[in-house]
Amino acid sequence: MNTAAILCLALLLDGALGEPRWLWSRLPHPAVLMGRAVQRLERGLNTGSARIARGALALAVLVVAAGALGAVLSAFGPLVEVLLVAILLAQKSLVDHVRAVAEGLRMSLPAGRRAVAMIVSRDTAAMDAPAVARSAIESGAENLSDGVIAPAFWFLVGGLPGILIYKIVNTADSTIGYRTPRYEEFGKAAARADDVLNWIPARLTALLIALPGGITGGWRDVAADARLHRSPNAGWPEAAMARAISVALAGPRAYDGRMRDLAWVNGSADRNIGPPAIDAAIARLWRAWGVLLAACALLALID
Repeated sequence: MNTAAILCLALLLDGALGEPRWLWSRLPHPAVLMGRAVQRLERGLNTGSARIARGALALAVLVVAAGALGAVLSAFGPLVEVLLVAILLAQKSLVDHVRAVAEGLRMSLPAGRRAVAMIVSRDTAAMDAPAVARSAIESGAENLSDGVIAPAFWFLVGGLPGILIYKIVNTADSTIGYRTPRYEEFGKAAARADDVLNWIPARLTALLIALPGGITGGWRDVAADARLHRSPNAGWPEAAMARAISVALAGPRAYDGRMRDLAWVNGSADRNIGPPAIDAAIARLWRAWGVLLAACALLALID
């Protein structure tokens, strides 16, 4: 069985089952184990001087270990690969978390705030309903790239070693890749590596959102808005999603009690949005997933 066929089966398995609570309530999820590995190295190496070099060393250790583990696990055959790749994808769980925000908002604003606080790092206590909806949509678009398209891309490129290397780098970035006194230097290598590994997948995600959304003709506008984002990658899927469902995203928001006047994406579109916009975004997430699945099936047939 070729790599594309394995990915097709993994996408279908993840899309159908997601992350079964009965399993991961009994066993640590691989992402949890990766996070523990990052934290253990950070505690041991993030001391003294030359912290940038120490952080690069920690990342190198993690990457070599992930690649070696992937090579070993690949020897167990296609069935093991399908199961592992399905575990490392996050389409259904992503959609479930985003849908929970729409369901919360339909009950009450506080319920919507509680649901969106589970998936974003910004301050949620003072959000109005449109801000809650925007946050959910932005998180969905960005995590489609980080949690589905990027791991799928790196599996196609490098098999199990490729997807495990991507996931450990992405986990390291989400654990230590922050501009805080503790992590500013030590996490720099992880943050830069994550930017590099997500460069192609982020733009591919934007294309996958745009194709079924019928907005490829507005690609220049998507690119222009993407460049306004503080991240070199996250702006691409957000900008594509904003135009696919005709809403304005991003804009001012608060982090750690401080308001940041960030640029709007597709700012002339509707800003007064709610659960129906989240529903539309979820539909786009599944359509992008469907395009990816179809492309993988085609690759599997011609390989």
